[in-house]
Amino acid sequence: MVDTADITFLFDVDNTLVDNDTIQREIREHLESSYGREARERYWTIFEELWGELGYADYLGALEQYRSEQLHDPRILRFANWLVDYPFADRLYPQALDAVSHIKRLAPAVILSDGDAVFQPRKIERSGLWKEFAGNVLVYIHKEQELDDVAHWYPAKHYVLIDDKLRILDAVKKTWGEKVTTVFVKQGHYAFDTKALAGYRQADMVIEHIGVLTRLGVSDFEKG
Repeated sequence: MVDTADITFLFDVDNTLVDNDTIQREIREHLESSYGREARERYWTIFEELWGELGYADYLGALEQYRSEQLHDPRILRFANWLVDYPFADRLYPQALDAVSHIKRLAPAVILSDGDAVFQPRKIERSGLWKEFAGNVLVYIHKEQELDDVAHWYPAKHYVLIDDKLRILDAVKKTWGEKVTTVFVKQGHYAFDTKALAGYRQADMVIEHIGVLTRLGVSDFEKG
């Protein structure tokens, strides 16, 4: 039986700890420089279509579908290696690891991410986050729908959710209410997209970048 913590911090990954906007830009640049503009545009069209269908980013699934359309172009096989060997550690936001290390001294810290079962864990591993979180990693398709499972693995009297998507923060707040303090990190394109922000309640806290966490204590989050 896992002991119930007084407070547990839940960290998103993409555009919260890792600069995913830059990763996506470099993926597009690599596709165009290595395979041409047409390949870049077609791959990204498939990628966005799959994202709409699945609800999460499926880079390898998009590659598999693109490959089925270009079965006689062996060059594309190299793209999979480029993806899984991408230097994700170089895309950690400044002070991201410092922020996690600081929070871990205060309370348990857990990664709570959306994504597929291959590429997202690979990103977390190669960025150094899996080790930094000591294996306390959860990856779901729709994490805001899996809060019972989160509480099963990491029971706590109170949670702090740190995320760059107001939609996610709002959905978790609706379910957990005063049991969670939502922290909106204003990083990445979702944090400044008026359409992505419209219609959702404000988070309990707003921070300008992940490094702000290094200056906060537990009492700063006791406001659910």
